[in-house]
Amino acid sequence: MNIKTLIAQGRGPMIEFLPEPEAQALAETIVAFANGVGGTVIVGMDERGRVISDVSESFEATLARSLAMCVPSFRLSDVPQWHIEETSEGAVATISVVHTPYTLSVEGRDVLVRSGRLNVPLQPDQMAQGHLASAVLGFEDDIVPGATLADFDEAVLDEYERNRVRRGPRGESFTRAELLRDAGAVDAAGNPTVAGILLFGKNPQYYFPQAGVLMVRFKGLSVREAATSSERYSRRVELTGPVARLVEKTWEVLFEEIHQQSVVNGLERQESYSYPLEAVREAVVNAICHRDYTITGQRIEIRLFDDRMEIMSPGGLPGHITLDNILDEHYSRNPRLVRGLYYWGYIEELGQGIDIIMEVMAREHHPPPDLRDTGRSFTVVLHNAVDELRERYGDELNPRQIEALRFLKDQERITNRDLSLLCPEVSSETLRLDFRDLVEKGLLLKIGDKRGTYYVRK
Repeated sequence: MNIKTLIAQGRGPMIEFLPEPEAQALAETIVAFANGVGGTVIVGMDERGRVISDVSESFEATLARSLAMCVPSFRLSDVPQWHIEETSEGAVATISVVHTPYTLSVEGRDVLVRSGRLNVPLQPDQMAQGHLASAVLGFEDDIVPGATLADFDEAVLDEYERNRVRRGPRGESFTRAELLRDAGAVDAAGNPTVAGILLFGKNPQYYFPQAGVLMVRFKGLSVREAATSSERYSRRVELTGPVARLVEKTWEVLFEEIHQQSVVNGLERQESYSYPLEAVREAVVNAICHRDYTITGQRIEIRLFDDRMEIMSPGGLPGHITLDNILDEHYSRNPRLVRGLYYWGYIEELGQGIDIIMEVMAREHHPPPDLRDTGRSFTVVLHNAVDELRERYGDELNPRQIEALRFLKDQERITNRDLSLLCPEVSSETLRLDFRDLVEKGLLLKIGDKRGTYYVRK
């Protein structure tokens, strides 16, 4: 990646500028990147692109001292690569650091991870909880017993390569072997890794049955309420495939569920959805790329109720992340998957998923999402617009009546047929009684008679 591109992207989870070639600061940044998703360090230049220190003579000695501070020593395949780049103001150095499947520290003391624009030390209790244990961090780079290159889907690899070239530095190209190594899909000997099977496998669930998504659309406001119905749920879908296909398939199913109706405003046709599309998309991608794949026997679960969507991802919050600092700090449990989905185009900015969900939900006047961390799982709960009416009317109205009032927020009138399309599983007689109750409560006015009947807000 050239200097101009790095300056344009600015400091962040994968880019750091060190104006002065100072060994301690360089070692800390290298360790933080290696313990995270990797990154690039520019030495001798500040983030505004000004050359502060010509590194042409001192850099190699400084880098050697920095690498000597990294404990344990880098394996040969993981040693940071560097080069000197001449500018009109002097020479600067660019160092590329890859994620390592083992935990690094600075001189055996500080275990650092990259969080936003900072190198953050991990506390002993966080280490003890296994957030940064090598067995977990290295899981993506583990060899998959029995897997061969024939397990990779060539069509998926072709698609990834096109996106990798498009979103990567201009002019970059790869052989197929180089592409697999760059993605961490194979080890030095060419054996498929966990990350490779999850990213490019024809059938990842053969090796990892937990790597799937279960979506259930319940009737009512809770599993208990749904249990009293003759049918507990109206739809149940199990989704499989490599992570990019999993994102696509899950999104397609949820899109069908949250799409409500088409509203004609003048000559313009407008689509209506129960939840902001961008928030749902981010929640799905977050769950797939950040779940703990070492937890077996449990898939990502998405539960849809009348008033909310719950997206449960196996594994608690990773690293040093807590519910208190989740909007300010960033850390990835699966850096290979995160990087892969970034190049696929499903992640626009690393570490910004929850921030985007919060912002979008507020912008579209939805209640803020609930975030729940049990240590064993992390759940994002999105509330739909029904909540606003439910807060106002409490338990006075049932979900169908709430849906009728919501329909009238965008339309001047509603008919029995309109509500039957919104609630297809309910009989016309039940809907007629729902409307009569709304009229008696003084919320609607009934206009017309028999087939010409419609209702308006009072």
